[in-house]
Amino acid sequence: MFNGIIFNQGKVDKILKRKKGINLFIKSNLSLKSKDLGISISCDGTCLTLISIKNKTLEFYLSNETLNRTKFKKIKKGDVINLELPLKNGQNISGHICQGHVDYVSKIKKIKLIDKSYLMEFSTNNAQKKNLIEKASILINGVSLTIS
Repeated sequence: MFNGIIFNQGKVDKILKRKKGINLFIKSNLSLKSKDLGISISCDGTCLTLISIKNKTLEFYLSNETLNRTKFKKIKKGDVINLELPLKNGQNISGHICQGHVDYVSKIKKIKLIDKSYLMEFSTNNAQKKNLIEKASILINGVSLTIS
């Protein structure tokens, strides 16, 4: 579980294509040790399992199913990724409770600055719109936002 409040980012260092997916390597300053292998990390809002750590580089395996449902289908070396470690019991939740399960990918149509906030408009189809509820929380690249 995550809260969608982002304090860490990483940069895609390497992508290893496999027959049924990819191994994604993200260079990051997250403080992780070998005992953390197997934890879930939110990577741009997608819950991925950490499979190795070497020289501040995190490795994840993404199956074709994950690639087909997330932005990682078009990932490139050098892309910046929002990273969030899983919540710990008793930790304050300042965003929303998030699972890191991705329903669909959308494109930004328009961004408008209103005072100190941004109003973002995304492309959606009717099937997607029926799942969106005004004032509900939503993750955009792992960032917890509220639908207006």
